[in-house]
Amino acid sequence: MSKQYNKTVFVGHLGGDPEMRYTPAGTPVTTFNVATNDQYTNEKGETVKITTWFRCAAWGKLGEVCNQYLKKGSKVLIEGKLTPDKNTGRPRIWTRQDGTAAADYELKIYEIHFLDSKNGNEPSVAQLDPAEDDIP
Repeated sequence: MSKQYNKTVFVGHLGGDPEMRYTPAGTPVTTFNVATNDQYTNEKGETVKITTWFRCAAWGKLGEVCNQYLKKGSKVLIEGKLTPDKNTGRPRIWTRQDGTAAADYELKIYEIHFLDSKNGNEPSVAQLDPAEDDIP
């Protein structure tokens, strides 16, 4: 794998079951959303909870493994590369149905750690094959 200067690492839970599809060239890609949760106490002593969502894409054999072993609620540690909006170079900005602004953080997964293995058949770590590193 080439040097990575754009690297993101986080732990979170899947918000839904993964979805796998194939590109026209036959390459598998699995997508899913992962939520991270942070909290802090503000100056009034109130607990403030913040959830950040990441849209994740796993390509090739890594995508097949993710599709096979992940499900809604799975706890994972993900290492990957943020993929910016092609037009702006920033997260994709959009408007929710209630009119508030939102941003999607999209990530190409290079490595995933399965943190809540429930059966002995799950791998503990899966990585993108270096030969597949040029997949979008």
